[in-house]
Amino acid sequence: MSDRSQFFTSMTSGAISRRSALAGLAGLAAAGALTACGSPGRNPSGSASASSSPVAAPDKSDTDMLVNWSNWPEYIDVDDNGNHPSIQAFTKKTGIKVNYNEDYNDNDEFFAKVRPLLEAGQDTGRDTWVSTDWMVARLIRLGYVQKLDYANIPNSSNLEPSLKDASFDPGRPYSLPWQIGFVGIAYNPKATGGRKVTSVDQLLHDPTLKGRVTMLTEMRDTVGLVLIEQGVDLGQVTADQFTAALKVVQDAKDAGQLKGFTGNEYTKPLASGDTAACVAWTGDVVQLRADNPSLGYSLGEKGIPMFSDNFVIPNLAQHKKNAEKLIDYYYDPAVMAEVTDYVNYIPPVAGAKEILLKKDPGVANNELIFPSQEVLAKAQTFRGLTAEEETSFNRQFQAVVTG
Repeated sequence: MSDRSQFFTSMTSGAISRRSALAGLAGLAAAGALTACGSPGRNPSGSASASSSPVAAPDKSDTDMLVNWSNWPEYIDVDDNGNHPSIQAFTKKTGIKVNYNEDYNDNDEFFAKVRPLLEAGQDTGRDTWVSTDWMVARLIRLGYVQKLDYANIPNSSNLEPSLKDASFDPGRPYSLPWQIGFVGIAYNPKATGGRKVTSVDQLLHDPTLKGRVTMLTEMRDTVGLVLIEQGVDLGQVTADQFTAALKVVQDAKDAGQLKGFTGNEYTKPLASGDTAACVAWTGDVVQLRADNPSLGYSLGEKGIPMFSDNFVIPNLAQHKKNAEKLIDYYYDPAVMAEVTDYVNYIPPVAGAKEILLKKDPGVANNELIFPSQEVLAKAQTFRGLTAEEETSFNRQFQAVVTG
């Protein structure tokens, strides 16, 4: 089995983990109230009555050469003029215009925007978006996304073999991965006095870092790092273990060690040195290092949290076939290699590395993008949570973040 196959097998066999970026604490606070997957008068288990709302809309793909795509900020190739070459090439090839919006700033914040529409059986104005694996599980559970028509996605055959099944979407009827990554600790040596920051214990307790540390608003990543430091297997975490790990974060916050909690807006303060060290995602750090090679990054010795972000198509999407054609386009290894060369996350498409070995060996040989066996052996994913556990864990975490 190849290194990448072993990595992906370990990722899908555990379950669920995450990418998140926060638009603002106000948005997070509003989203926190929705984290339970239920609102007043709804089933508290988070289940939806699938028959209460329409799923498919008449597809306008053949008459409207258009697709509306929401994605995370800075998560696609960009040229010096602010254009997206891969999107431009897609439009040139197919005639389909892409309305590309970087308005997916946080999983719960985005969910708070689209849920009222989905719950009311209304079009969200989007034909596809990219959600983190655990959010995909929620969307499927609530009946808010449509099954993919794989007849429109022949390039899906290029999906890494071990990704063809996922605990959050068995058999992949509803989702296909966009990118995958690790969670670790980033630090600016100029702000740490040249010291390396290699452990969660150092991050949360080193007095020289006091008030200059940030952690992520993504619960599974922030608490996951602490759990692994405590020797807990993320695939087997219990409620008591979660609460104990969260208390460590709360204690650090109460002691003034933490500057705050962020999405991927941590990048500028880290680069400038306003933030000395933080919990960070691999792809962001690879990009930052292109401009500032001195920035440090540590992957946990005891284990490394990992996540995947995935294409889904919401109910009542007006251009479903065009969305599927878009997904198919990005599953061409040459196109995915172009994206990987820019975003620097782990691509889910077989053949991308071979193309990059010729085009950009530095990226192809970067173990944060194409991990080595030694790194893969440490990768862990947060186990799948029930709706009740998700409600409890998120409420506890939001109390720490916003309290």
